[in-house]
Formats: sequence, structure tokens, C-alpha cells
Amino acid sequence: MTEEAVTAHTLTPVLRGLRSCLHLMVAALLALAAVRALAEHAPDAPAVLATAVALFAVYATGPRLPRLRSSTGAAALWLAAVALLWTVLLALTQDGVWLAFPLFFVQLHLLPLRGALPAVVATTVVAVAGFGWHTHTLSVGTVLGPALGAAVAVAVVLGYEALYRESEQRRRLIEELTAARSELAAAEHAAGVLAERERLAREIHDTLAQGLSSIQLLLRAAERALPQRPGTALGHVRQARTAAVGNLAEARRFVRELSPPDLEAGSLPAALERLCATTARTSPLAVHCQVSGVPTALPTAHEVALLRIAQSALANTVRHAGAGRAELTLSYMDTEVALDVVDDGAGFVPAEVPAPGSAAARGTGFGLAAMRARARALQGTLVVESAPGEGTAVAVTLPCPATASAAAPSAPDPAPGPAPGAAPEAAS
Repeated sequence: MTEEAVTAHTLTPVLRGLRSCLHLMVAALLALAAVRALAEHAPDAPAVLATAVALFAVYATGPRLPRLRSSTGAAALWLAAVALLWTVLLALTQDGVWLAFPLFFVQLHLLPLRGALPAVVATTVVAVAGFGWHTHTLSVGTVLGPALGAAVAVAVVLGYEALYRESEQRRRLIEELTAARSELAAAEHAAGVLAERERLAREIHDTLAQGLSSIQLLLRAAERALPQRPGTALGHVRQARTAAVGNLAEARRFVRELSPPDLEAGSLPAALERLCATTARTSPLAVHCQVSGVPTALPTAHEVALLRIAQSALANTVRHAGAGRAELTLSYMDTEVALDVVDDGAGFVPAEVPAPGSAAARGTGFGLAAMRARARALQGTLVVESAPGEGTAVAVTLPCPATASAAAPSAPDPAPGPAPGAAPEAAS
């Protein structure tokens, strides 16, 4: 075995138990040889006893030598000393042949396989020769006994090595899987955090930021109306107060993760009607809303996305387009729902809109990116068509889930009231 394998093996509880049994077997066999020699009053009994004691002393020092487990050379020298004393013992008594079996395991444990196998073969030959010399015969049993013992020892050690390597491979595989699972969990957590940040950014941009912009415009209009037109100023202040109440409701919705207040108060067509009415009342833009097809109930995520995209598109029109009129159309089809927002404003080149966060953006450009992200999250598409002097058209199409196709139609609110978060800020 290699040096690393020996070091690793000494740390396993199974190997510790096997080594303890091996040491006990050597001590027991040495004691047996010495006791039998003394009990039979053999002429060489004192020599057998002295050799057994010397062999036990040399063998017992091995486990206490650190270099024996880290150096193949030191292990070979120690095994040579043990083998020499064992050969002397075998020459004195045939009982020494039984020590060959534990010696096989010691050699296989301490030496690399390429050195351990020749050592086992040499030990087997010496055992067969010694036993045959004592019995003055060389039968099949005399040869097969030590040979079978050597084969069993080699098979046991090689089998244990194979099991150990397999367990190590499984342990490393488990460690790799655990590490990969931890990395995957960290990546999923990071992706979740990023997705949540993007969601909150879209929600804040499409609701609170637009509402605050509306309040700012209304208060600025009230400031300009004072002191000559106090009635007009009071109307602007009241509208700003209404917008503030709506924004407060949106902020509370963020905490509770509920649907938008506009949708809680009615259907999506009604919410779009209120949005258009509020935008027309708080800005110079004339907004017309129409519904095409038979209205059907949609999942909350679809309705929220369409409402937020409409808010963002109208906010862009109010702030950037300089338009006089805008048309908002909600179309219900068999497998899709579409929303179109068209204005007659100054228009722009969509390809030249800077990406949000870039140096050229200067705090703008987020609205279009947020609208595209909302549509993409629901497997939909968003197209922006515009050219300088030709107005702008924003079209979003979302697939209708099969579960939503059987919903009942809902009529738009005949008398739309003011929408919270009124005149939206540009989705820039």
C-alpha cells in the first residue's frame, strides 16, 4: 500500500480492530510455541523460549515506531528482522509455521503491493520448507496449508482495499455533491434576491414614483395659481391629496403583497378607464380608452402587468411625447390579450434609448426595460414602434392561460373615479 493509504487506513476503526486482533494472534502463537516446547521437555526448549521472547519484543516495538507507517524502507527493515527471528523459531520448532499467517497480513499492510507479494511468496516457501524439514515429508497438505493461508490473506487485504477505495470515492462524491448543492443554493438565493430587487424596482417605478411625480406637478400647478386663483389652487391640492392617499395604499400593498388597489376595486377594464380619466384630468393629454372583444377574467399577474404597463406608457407620453391625444386599447382574443397605447407626440428612435444604469441614461430608460421585463416574465412580447415626428405605439401581447378562458365578462365602470397614484411619471 502507498504511504498515504497506510496513513489513511490507520485512522479507520475497522483497521484498528483488525490490527489489534493481529497482534493478539501473534502473541498467542508465540506463547503456544514456547509452552509446547517447555511442556514436552524438548532439548531446545530454552532456545525456543528465548527466540519467542526476542521475536515478541521486536514485533511489539513495530507499532510504536512512527517511521514504520511513513517509510517503506523502515518497514522493510523491521519486517526483515521479524522474518529472521521467525525463521530461527521455525528452525527450532515446527509450531513456528503458524506464525506465517499473521506475517502475511503484516507484510501486505506495511509494504506496497509490488513488494508485499514477493514477501508473501518467500514467507510461504520458508513455511513449507521448515514444516517439511521437521516432518521429513513434503505432502500435498504440507504445501497447500501455507499456500492457502497466503491466498486467503492476499484476498482479504485486496478485498478490503477495494472496499476502502470505493468508500473513499463515495465519500468524495458526497462531498462534491454537498458542495455543489451549497453553491446551487447560494446561486438560487442570489437569483431570488436579484429578481425581488427587479420586481420592487418595477413596482416602485410604476406606482410610487409616478404618484410622487403627479403630486409634485399638482402642487407646482397650485403654486402657480396662487394667489390670483385660490379656487383652482385648492382643486390641485385636493387632487394631490387624493394621489397621496393612493400612493399610501400602494405602499401598504407592497408590505401585504396584495393586488393593486385599482384591481381590488373592480375589473381590469374599469381600472384602465380610471387610469385614463385621471391622466386626462391631471395633464393636458386627452386620453381615450376602449375595450375590444369579450372581457374575460385573467390571472392577477396578467392584470397587474397590463395595468402597470399602461401606467408606464401613459407616463412616458405625458412627460416626454408632448402629445395632445392618446388611445389605449385593450383587446381580448381567443388565446391572447393585447394592450396598445398610441399617441400623436414627437416620437423617438427606440434603438437609441440608453440602457438603464448606463452613463448615457442619467436616471432614464428604466420604464421601457421594466415594461419588457413584465411582458417577458409572463411569456409575452412587447413592441415599441416610433419615429421622430410620427408619434409612438406601445403594444404588449400576453398569452391567456387555459384556466382563464371560461371566466364571465365584466363591464367597465360607467362612472370612473380618480385612480390612486394618478398622473404617472415617465417610465424613463
